[in-house]
Amino acid sequence: MIAIYARVSTEEQLKGYSIEGQIEDCLAFAGTRNAKLYVDDGYTGEILNRPSLSKLLADVEAGFIRQIICYDPDRLSRKLLNQLLITEKLTKFQVQLNFVKSEYKNDAEGQLYFQVRGAFSEFDKAKIKHNTMTGKYRKAKQGYVVKDSGLYGYDYCTEQKTYVINKREANIVQMIFDYFTNPAYSFQGVKGIALHLTKTGIQTARGAKVWHRQVVRQILMNEAYTGVYYQNRYDTEGNYVKKQAGEKYASGRLRPRKEWIQITIPAIISKDQFNDAQERLKVIRRRYAGYSYHDYLLSGLVRCARCGGKMTGRKTNSHGKKYYVYHCRKNNTALSSTGCGRMISEKKLNENVWLEIEEWISKVKEVQETGEWMPKSYVLLEIEEIQKQIKNCESGRKRLLELLTILEDDDIDLQEIKEKIHAIHVEERDLSIQLKEKEQQLVKERNPNRSVLKKAIDSYFRTKNKILTTKEKQEILRVLIKEVQVVDADRLRILTF
Repeated sequence: MIAIYARVSTEEQLKGYSIEGQIEDCLAFAGTRNAKLYVDDGYTGEILNRPSLSKLLADVEAGFIRQIICYDPDRLSRKLLNQLLITEKLTKFQVQLNFVKSEYKNDAEGQLYFQVRGAFSEFDKAKIKHNTMTGKYRKAKQGYVVKDSGLYGYDYCTEQKTYVINKREANIVQMIFDYFTNPAYSFQGVKGIALHLTKTGIQTARGAKVWHRQVVRQILMNEAYTGVYYQNRYDTEGNYVKKQAGEKYASGRLRPRKEWIQITIPAIISKDQFNDAQERLKVIRRRYAGYSYHDYLLSGLVRCARCGGKMTGRKTNSHGKKYYVYHCRKNNTALSSTGCGRMISEKKLNENVWLEIEEWISKVKEVQETGEWMPKSYVLLEIEEIQKQIKNCESGRKRLLELLTILEDDDIDLQEIKEKIHAIHVEERDLSIQLKEKEQQLVKERNPNRSVLKKAIDSYFRTKNKILTTKEKQEILRVLIKEVQVVDADRLRILTF
C-alpha cells in the first residue's frame, strides 16, 4: 500500500500553507489516487508524538505500507534527529521513502544530503521562531497589543493593534468594582457578587451563564482595567511544543518585573478604586486565612502601630483567670520579624472600636438623610440584559415553531421539539419574573429615602437597644473597617473603607 503523509502547523496555517495542496502534489507524484492518507493538521514538526505519524509508523511495523510519499522532508519533521529516527525505522522495515520536492536515496551520498537538508530545516525553524518573537517584542515596545488575550471589557482592534472598550462589558466591570468597594451595596463579598451576576443572567466572557467567584476575583485583581496593560509577563517558550508532545510544562512562569512591557489602553475604572479593591481583598484573605475556636470580633483587622506587625488573638492566664487578648507575636521563628510583644485586652479593644463605629454610623445617617450619598444604580443595565435574554427566547421559540411547519413528521422527533419549546417557555417565565423584580427595584431606588444604605442604617438603629451578638457586630464591622491600629493601651486608629 502507498501512504501519503502531510502536515501543517498552526502558525503555518496562518501563513497560507495548505494540506490539500500537499496531498494533490503527492497523489500526482504517486501516479494513482489509490493511496492511504495520513494527515497531521495543526501539529508542529518539532515533535514525534503526532497522531497520524504515530499511526503511520505503527502501520509500517505491521507490514501494511510499502511506500511513503511526503511533500518535503520538513513536513516529515523539522528536527534532524527525528528525521533520522523515522528513516531508520523505514529502512528496517524496507519501506521506500519519496519526497515531491526533494530526491531521496538510501545510500551514503543520499543520507548526507538528507542530513544537510534536515539541519537547514531545523535552523530555518529556529530562525522563524526568533524573528517572530523579536517582531512581537518590538511591536509591544512601540505600544501595540501583540496578542488578543480576550480581556473582558474590551474588543481587540486588529487595525490599530490595541484594545478598545466594549461598552456593555465595561459597564459590567464597573458594576463589579462598585458592588465590591461601595459599602452602600448589600452584596456579601466576591461570592455574593458572583451569585448576583449568575441570577441576573449576565454572561461571562466565554458566554457562560454561571459566574464563579474566582472569575470575579480575577477581574477585581486585574490592573489592566486602570489602563495599565503589561506584555511579556510570562515565559511560555517551549510550552507549545511540550503541550503537543503530551509532556508536562510549567504554565504561568512570570518573567522578572524589569522584562515586562507596560503600555496604555483605555481605562474603565480609576486607580483609586482599584487600589481600594486590593485593600479589601487583602482584608478578606486575612480574615479567612485560618479558623479560631474563640470568635474574636476584630479577627484579622488588628495591627500594632509601633512595629507594624499583625496582632492575633490568643488566650492567656493571669492570677488564675483566663483572658483573651490581641498579641503582637508570631510563633514562627523563621520569620524576619516575630513581633514586638505588645498585648491588649480583647474586651477593651472591642468596646473602644464598637463605640467609635456607632458614632461614625450616626454621622453617616445624618449625611444620608440629606440624599447626598447615593450609590450608582446598575438596575437599568441588569434590566437590559434580562430583556435581551427574553428576546433570544422569543426568537428561539419562533424558529422551533417554523421548523415544525416545514419538516415532515418522519424527519423530526416531535416530542423533542415540544420539550425544547416547553423549556424555552419556562426560561421566559423565570426571566419575566426577574424583570418584574428589577423594575420594582428601580422604582424603589429612584426614591432617595429607600436607598440600600439608608435601609441598612435604619436596621442598625432598630436593633441598637438590644444586645447584638458577635456575629451581628462582625457583619457591620467587616463592611466598614479596613484596619484597627493599636497605638497604646488607650489610643487606637481605625481605618475605614
